[in-house]
Amino acid sequence: MDDGVRALARRLRELRTGHWADVKITQPMLSQALGGAKGPLSVALISSWESDVHPKIPPNARLEGYATLFCTDRSLHGGKLRLLSEDELTPDELLARDRLRDELLALRSAALGQPVREAPTEGFWHFPDGKPIRLICAQLPPKMLRRMPYVDPDDPDYVELYTYADLDALLELFGHIRAVNPASEVRIRKAGAEPLAADDYTTHLVLIGGVDWNAVTRSVLEQLSLPVEQVVDWDSEKGPYFLAGDQRHYPTLRDGKLHEDVALFYRGVSPLNRKRTLTICNGMYGRGTYGAVRALTDSRFRDRNTAYLHSRFSEEESFGLVTRVPVFEGAVITPDWTDEESRLFEWP
Repeated sequence: MDDGVRALARRLRELRTGHWADVKITQPMLSQALGGAKGPLSVALISSWESDVHPKIPPNARLEGYATLFCTDRSLHGGKLRLLSEDELTPDELLARDRLRDELLALRSAALGQPVREAPTEGFWHFPDGKPIRLICAQLPPKMLRRMPYVDPDDPDYVELYTYADLDALLELFGHIRAVNPASEVRIRKAGAEPLAADDYTTHLVLIGGVDWNAVTRSVLEQLSLPVEQVVDWDSEKGPYFLAGDQRHYPTLRDGKLHEDVALFYRGVSPLNRKRTLTICNGMYGRGTYGAVRALTDSRFRDRNTAYLHSRFSEEESFGLVTRVPVFEGAVITPDWTDEESRLFEWP
């Protein structure tokens, strides 16, 4: 543990003394910047975090402050060090901050003798107002339920989750949203089984699945004037598609196997409560819905996709995109929205 504490202290000292060439950051400058409006931290405290002899371990919040300070040289202005707000950081700076924060928090875990785990940062799915969040998923249609075991409430082995559509997407997103909103009330609701409570509709709404099975998605889309329409045309030769402008975007099937799905991702102000958000993750097939969710939960892609959304839509009240979702050997490949080929259509 001592080696771990010294490794963290050494890294913090390196950031202060050598992160920017030809710029000397003093401990008083750092204490002022990290203290912010509440007043400077003790210089002795900063020194204890960097000590080679008896180093102390800073709290998580202070390491996040270090990451924000040293992610951009814009923290330095006129010889003064200033902690920029998240809204002031560019997408590239946000990525740099998150990488440095993850590094420092991993060093802290090692210093405490804790296992180093990759925890999700707040990111796109964090709702800072702390208000309730509802994930609304469809119930499987009766003809499918009749073929499944354990979906009859009178069965002693009844499992309610077996009655939900898009389970992959639902479980992935529920776990991620709970992780990044630990103080918020996060609940799952099922569309189609019975009417939702009125209070459910006025939370932050996350709709999983499309207009064919999810009645809430269908009803909400009727209130929005989106430039994209999901056309559920299962009986035609090419099947269902997303209509964006005059372009039809179809999933790709070969010999009955899905090779590429198409999905809609949308975020905007909720038409049912303007102080809350509405998010839609909707594929033509279940794997498309799962891919739309994974774009912003997958640890290998979520930072770059969040940065893309921030750079493209940060000034917009609502936005959306239609994305390809590759399926390779049956596995869903997370779409990379920084790759132009992944984005079929976007607005505004």
